[in-house]
Amino acid sequence: QVQLVESGGGLVQAGGSLRLSCTASGSIFRINDMAWHRQAPGKQRELVATITRSGSTDYEDAVKGRFTISRDNAKNTVYLQMNSLKPEDTAVYYCNAAVIAISGFWGSYWGQGTQVTVSS
Repeated sequence: QVQLVESGGGLVQAGGSLRLSCTASGSIFRINDMAWHRQAPGKQRELVATITRSGSTDYEDAVKGRFTISRDNAKNTVYLQMNSLKPEDTAVYYCNAAVIAISGFWGSYWGQGTQVTVSS
């Protein structure tokens, strides 16, 4: 079993910053790609940022230059530093990880989500 637990969400004023964290635990052999997604009310879940095990990153256009994804492989943790936040960034943020378990099973796992609310 693999679990992902997010933290760091909250309420912030426009222009402010938040740092999200997501830690994976369980019978993990290796974590490959990790990512952050978000889902705003009434909208579909969208991909925000991805990071490979070696640290290559990619971002949705709307967050480029404002958000930074990073990871600590030793801690099985991925981060999302969010700066210059805008009201349209308000959403539930989910982390996702491609995990190889000790058993050899490949799986894509999701966290429970953390709410980010940006007030204008």
